[in-house]
Amino acid sequence: MINIPKGTKDVLPQDAYKWHFIEDAARQTAAEFNLKEIRTPVFEHTELFLRGVGDTTDIVNKEMYTFKDKGDRSITLKPEGTAGVARSFLENGMSSGVLPAKMYYIIPAFRYERPQAGRLREFHQFGIEVYGSDKPDADAEVIFAASSFLNKLGVKNVKLNINSIGCKKCRADYNAALKGYLAPHIGEMCATCRERYEKNPLRILDCKEEECKKITAGAPRMTDYLCSDCAQHFNEVQSNLAAGGLEYEVDPNIVRGLDYYTRTVFEFVSQEIGAQGTVCGGGRYDGLIEELGGSHTPAVGFAAGIERLILLMENTGVPFPEESKPEVYFAGMDEESRKKAFALAMAARAQGIAAETDHMGRSVKAQFKYADKIGAKYVAAIGGNELAEGAVNVKRMADGFVQNVRFEDINGYIVQNRS
Repeated sequence: MINIPKGTKDVLPQDAYKWHFIEDAARQTAAEFNLKEIRTPVFEHTELFLRGVGDTTDIVNKEMYTFKDKGDRSITLKPEGTAGVARSFLENGMSSGVLPAKMYYIIPAFRYERPQAGRLREFHQFGIEVYGSDKPDADAEVIFAASSFLNKLGVKNVKLNINSIGCKKCRADYNAALKGYLAPHIGEMCATCRERYEKNPLRILDCKEEECKKITAGAPRMTDYLCSDCAQHFNEVQSNLAAGGLEYEVDPNIVRGLDYYTRTVFEFVSQEIGAQGTVCGGGRYDGLIEELGGSHTPAVGFAAGIERLILLMENTGVPFPEESKPEVYFAGMDEESRKKAFALAMAARAQGIAAETDHMGRSVKAQFKYADKIGAKYVAAIGGNELAEGAVNVKRMADGFVQNVRFEDINGYIVQNRS
């Protein structure tokens, strides 16, 4: 038997309704915030992620699924959604359209990493992207959109942490201070951090190695090195969050895992899903479009992992809506009545009624058991007498109530008695 690849997971029919619930909440949130869907390819040229995500990130260094195609081009399965949207924004000339350009996506993404709770090699994200505004209220709106989405799902005890990692100007001063602090300890740090020390010391704060985390716990705080513009921007973001009644905490250790972030970064964190507690994260990336060859275009967004959200909801007992069930099951007793049951089922479906009938040659008794198992609200059992009379007893499965209904009136009866 061929097994599923490590780090991937089937979404079985009995679980798909959970995904539908989350995706529906995502699309409802997008509609409320006037976000339009964008769909980009599952794979892109590898250079996009090298330039956009950053060559000092774990994603680029360790986790990308990269291969050569038949034209000897380097291709990568997308490890996140923003770089592809930025490429599309630039390539399709969206900057000359109406700004801000407000978009969302629901995508599969791929990272080669150790599978663990809530983290797979193929995973799925809901994300939003807003291009064209550098105003702090755009940051706040994106954060409120994330909060609104999580509220629609009913998740509880999720904390919002925010930080500012400044711009290129103040980042240079901070990097110098950080390198000065780390210099006496660099020999004690992991090989990755030693490499980052020269290339991008800010990335060291994102290291998950325990020894490195102990060292960086006392590091200088980026918020103490913000230039006046970045400090004002961060203060106004906080003011907007407070004005909207959204509670938050400033966490100076948030840097996010991607090099394109500037200024605002944020995470919604839960303690209910182990070490990988971030269920939604994002921030501002004002230099990304320039990095990809375009003109300066400020941008802000977030992404939320769907698998992690399902895990969080299951772990905390958040109820999912019930999966959809057939409204009526048509049972046939013999070959001729089975044909009539099939025709009635098709007629019901044409009227927007969820209907089912037998395809396994079951007895009528077995069909009733099956109808009960799949949660059918009504069952109509058809035999010779029913064919002759043109009517059938429709049984309500919840309480056994029976109503004799003519064939041509069944659809109206089902619709009229919907709860």
